[in-house]
Amino acid sequence: MSEPDDLSLAELLERYATLRDTLLGLEAERDELGARIKAALQTGQQAETELYRAALKVSRRVEYPVDRFRETFGDAAALEVATIDRKKAEALAGAGDLDPEQLRELAVVKETQALVLQPKTR
Repeated sequence: MSEPDDLSLAELLERYATLRDTLLGLEAERDELGARIKAALQTGQQAETELYRAALKVSRRVEYPVDRFRETFGDAAALEVATIDRKKAEALAGAGDLDPEQLRELAVVKETQALVLQPKTR
């Protein structure tokens, strides 16, 4: 390929569009392959190559359902934490403004699984 300084603006745009389209296609294929591998791993299958082993990484996120939070702690507390995350609610519990046990009972843990490639050591 020519040096970028040697290309016209139209040629730069053409190259950019080609790269973008190629990347989008590759990302779509990667996502589809990842979904198929993830589904297989969830059924107990194992996948590995000479260099990598596929694994599922589980992440958990704690959330508090707004309606139950408001019923338990009232409108003012719900409004105070509604636009903030769980750290704010936990800070209020730590400060004694909310009952920590009630807050724990309200918590909903959301799990997500991500496909990760673990390098194999020799």
